[in-house]
Amino acid sequence: MAFLSSRRRRSRLAPELDDQELGKLMKNLLATTRASTVGMTDMCVAQISRLLEREPDDWDRRAHRMGVLAEFLAGWRLPRSWATREPRNANALVLYAWSEVVRARSQGSLEDAAGVIDSCLRAAELTPEDPTPWVVVLRAARLERWERSQVFGVWNEVLARDRWNREAYLNMLSYLTPEEAGSRIQVLEFVDALCARMPANAPCAATELTAQVLQYHSVLGRGGFEALVARNHWSQATTAQALDRVAHNWVQPGFLRHARALADLNILAYALMAADRRQEARAAFEALGGIVTHWPWQTGGDPLTEFEQMQRKVARSG
Repeated sequence: MAFLSSRRRRSRLAPELDDQELGKLMKNLLATTRASTVGMTDMCVAQISRLLEREPDDWDRRAHRMGVLAEFLAGWRLPRSWATREPRNANALVLYAWSEVVRARSQGSLEDAAGVIDSCLRAAELTPEDPTPWVVVLRAARLERWERSQVFGVWNEVLARDRWNREAYLNMLSYLTPEEAGSRIQVLEFVDALCARMPANAPCAATELTAQVLQYHSVLGRGGFEALVARNHWSQATTAQALDRVAHNWVQPGFLRHARALADLNILAYALMAADRRQEARAAFEALGGIVTHWPWQTGGDPLTEFEQMQRKVARSG
């Protein structure tokens, strides 16, 4: 991950994070204004294909690019059209399936769950070493509320291919929350087991801190007196220790090297501000260089506004 200058820069929402090639591709795609002509579609497909074929064995970078494109293209005809025209192209199949899962989030279920799963399984046959098709199956399994044994079976397929896959761990974390199919105890056990053996700078390093932010949001969501004292969450021993473990290391140049490192630094900056640890948050904001993610800032309203307000608080604190 390229750390940016500590000089303050204009903040912006950047789903591509510091992936300049991905950002350039998204701008090019947007410039087509979703044109439906065959020529424009072919040009877009060619650009997407070229990017996804780079660094073919970097599963972490591949998942980042595929996930961002799926979010960006959800609702466009392009992913389905590409998968239909090239049914033996693993990139086309996975992008189509992932974009369908993104679109289904607002609907609560997949329109064609069987078709999405079939696309992933065909992609897995074409590229058996790639964990990404199984990551999408895991996302779909959560939406479709598969049996627990099936969900864990898919999870194991991902880990067999990529031991520290960020998407897989964060998906399982959400699956194990009380809001979905688990309990607070299951979340704690999951996180404890991971932290006992995970390298400190693994792509899934933010799993523990993400769990703490999710718990904090759960308390806020209850409203009333509990929401008023939600800040106390960050003074609890286990929560404070989770922040202590990462607050110094993560902001060091070169420590986090995975594709979504800037997303993890957004989580860190948010958590440090929620815990009123402003001096430590300063280093996180400096490392971010104004790159903002939607989550977790959107909990306070507009994510960009919330980010900038917190950044100003840090500046005022000296």
